[in-house]
Amino acid sequence: MNVMTYKTLMVHLKAGEQNASILRVSGELAERFDASVIGIAARQPLQLIDDSGFSTIDILDRDLRATNNDIEAAEAEFRTALSGRAKSLQWRSAVTIAPLSEYLAHEARAADLVLSGPDTIHSPLYRPRYADIGSLLMQSGRPLLVVPEEIDRLKVRRVVVAWKDKRETRRAVADALPLLKLAGQVTVVEIANPSDLVAATTRIADVAAWLGHHGIAADPMVEPAAGNDVGGLAAIADVYQADLIVAGAYGHSQIREALVGGVTKDLLLRSERCTLLSH
Repeated sequence: MNVMTYKTLMVHLKAGEQNASILRVSGELAERFDASVIGIAARQPLQLIDDSGFSTIDILDRDLRATNNDIEAAEAEFRTALSGRAKSLQWRSAVTIAPLSEYLAHEARAADLVLSGPDTIHSPLYRPRYADIGSLLMQSGRPLLVVPEEIDRLKVRRVVVAWKDKRETRRAVADALPLLKLAGQVTVVEIANPSDLVAATTRIADVAAWLGHHGIAADPMVEPAAGNDVGGLAAIADVYQADLIVAGAYGHSQIREALVGGVTKDLLLRSERCTLLSH
């Protein structure tokens, strides 16, 4: 059973970019939970082959130097932002030809919670610079807190739990217990087909009662499906002015297009509020 705290956070920084928002949230959580923080950044080296089949050495060398400089700058930003706010600080980084999400997922073994910005992979051209956050979520075995760039702090005043009676959602709610414990208002919502409303009412009553056993008061809510769960969840979160959404992540195929879809994909790309996802 999860304890009501996170002892170690891992924050994924984008090398070569500003990471102010995610570092602010990381520092706030580190102070709230008296947690250690591991900063991590990774990039793939540029891979160019000229017409004769030989690497373009000068270009590759310049790219490697620039990459190392970007990673060093990310480390400096990490240490400056979190100095004095975390129980301890560690830094991990790599320049690797492996998928960045794979490297990050393996390193997540050291953390209770991983923090990252929204997914930014839209084409293969971005892969050397940005990790596929959907793949990281599916591979890491750790809860992922997605922090939009516009967020100043994680207030956790109001939390919406997007319930679906699946293993992933049950895990997400358990993983979110430390944050739910901080919340002023928790609403457990299931969007259900009209024929399933009675059963859905029973399910979320069970979830609300389970949270109550952990000292978390939660309001159950069943919303009739209107054909678009993504839009329905967003509307509910807007009505409740949610600071955080907690949800399970669903996916069965290793092909990215099928890996995360529907609500999960929307939450990975969402920019309005933080989201805690588990798979």
